[in-house]
Amino acid sequence: MKQVVATAGHVDHGKSTLIHALTGTDPDRLGEEKQRGLTIELGFAWMELPSGEVSFVDVPGHERFLGTMLAGLGPSPLVCFVIAADEGWCAQSGDHRDALAALGLDQGLLVITRTDLAPGRADTVLAEARAELAGTGLADAPAVAVSAVTGDGLPALCALLDEVVRRAPEPSAAQRVRLWVDRSFTIAGAGTVVTGTLPAGTLTRGDPLELAGARRGRDAVVRGLQTRGGPVGSLGPVSRAAVNLRGTPAEDIGRGDALLTPGAWELCGVLDVRRASGEGYDDTPAQLMVHVGTAAVPARVRPLGADHARLTLDRPLPLAVGDRLVLRTTSSRAVRGGALVLDVDPPSLDRRGDGHRRALTLEAMPPEGDVRTEVARRRAMRENALVRAGIAVPAPLPSPVQRRGEWLVDTSALQAWSRRLREVVVADREADPLSPGLPRKAAVDALDLPDPALLDAVVDAAGLHRGEGRVREAAETGPLGEAEPAVRRLEQSLGEHPFEAPEADHLLALGLGPRELAAAARQGRLLRLPGEVILLPTAPALAMRELARLPQPFTTSQARQALSTTRRIAIPLLEHLDARGWTRRPDPGHREVVR
Repeated sequence: MKQVVATAGHVDHGKSTLIHALTGTDPDRLGEEKQRGLTIELGFAWMELPSGEVSFVDVPGHERFLGTMLAGLGPSPLVCFVIAADEGWCAQSGDHRDALAALGLDQGLLVITRTDLAPGRADTVLAEARAELAGTGLADAPAVAVSAVTGDGLPALCALLDEVVRRAPEPSAAQRVRLWVDRSFTIAGAGTVVTGTLPAGTLTRGDPLELAGARRGRDAVVRGLQTRGGPVGSLGPVSRAAVNLRGTPAEDIGRGDALLTPGAWELCGVLDVRRASGEGYDDTPAQLMVHVGTAAVPARVRPLGADHARLTLDRPLPLAVGDRLVLRTTSSRAVRGGALVLDVDPPSLDRRGDGHRRALTLEAMPPEGDVRTEVARRRAMRENALVRAGIAVPAPLPSPVQRRGEWLVDTSALQAWSRRLREVVVADREADPLSPGLPRKAAVDALDLPDPALLDAVVDAAGLHRGEGRVREAAETGPLGEAEPAVRRLEQSLGEHPFEAPEADHLLALGLGPRELAAAARQGRLLRLPGEVILLPTAPALAMRELARLPQPFTTSQARQALSTTRRIAIPLLEHLDARGWTRRPDPGHREVVR
């Protein structure tokens, strides 16, 4: 048996380190990744389990590389969701959860990592993760706690991974092939090679294939196959495949293209979809980014009711009824929701009233996983539970009752919960001035809420802030306990020398570790950049003043000299300016100030 597992989870929660510990292979291949300690591209590794061969696709966790994450996660049938014990649920944990929900992934496991950095917190973090994953396919996934550094828990992880692989459905080797390409490159003497995950079907040396690509469609022939670095005559599901193609220049194929069984797929440019997760289509933007497999394609959106829409893709893709799509707004890195493909050859909507008639037809379609039926079922279950608890009442709503999502909540109960939550959050802050906030699971437990889904409504009613899996005061102020004098000394030093970020040993000598720095950053007193480069929040504006004086465009070396700083500080600072849209890169070697 073969299987492919993709990682998921917040940046710097130890996904790549975990894969390295399991397989002996570092999935971070690029020099920039090793220099920055940050996964940027998809990484690959494999290992043998009693059940067979398992390949890993390691994805970036940073929000800037969400598209790359979706390209790794989309074709993979299993997922290993990683949460660090010392940090708990964080921002990109939520983004990756939303991607899993959009894709309908329900096979995998949860791994609590870095237990050596937070002894005794694994159970708390796991409970928090399960609360955040409620309603997704991984809500009840098996879980294990490990330390990739000490090796604690790794044997249990291997055993659990083997069990998950054994339980996974086995796709048919006779199905039509659709291999989404995630890499393409040229090997001297061999020619064009592409890689991807083969979820179903069989590839054999000499097979003719159809290439559906962004550049152009064309025929191709399998010249050779490799998996795990060795040549094979044929490959079946589920495998990581390296395919050597004959007659296909490398510049004609890339990520987002697909290798197909000839004549077995229709390329679809217009499709009708049903909402599978996330927001409805009533107020959807006119254009969304559609992710499927490894492809990311802009699409125009025509709403057909709250739960249905027509998507017109910028380029046609090989799609089938039942495919799951991830939808993202073009101006945001966050996942907006998921869609289920209902029709890949829908009728035109040219006449007046066609849209309304089509909406009625789509609503009547009963494909697998009918979202509207499922939502209605969950709403009924929850409202019945509230009625039993004496909190909810039947509609129509009398004045003392408010609808909060799928719940009917008595206003007095909401006010009582809000007062209690404020008290608990303030107590948490007073007990630990460095606290990043009360974990969501602790808040739910403190309020004895009948459903964690109600917490957001209580947080909003209490005027508190929610984010990164925690609840805290909207504006954090006040001294930072024992760390306050050190933070003030650091502020004074950076005020005099704004681009001389202290080295790690100097921070430790001051008594400023990750918790102290994170607390100061939350108060807006310090700016934390990748690589633990610590500056004042005013540093970006001061840097722009100096960079604007340079001849445009400028190199990294010129910027470093203008700021009188080092590459360790200049590079993450420049990337921060890029992310804010203050500078841009006209070519790989230069930047310029955006006027």
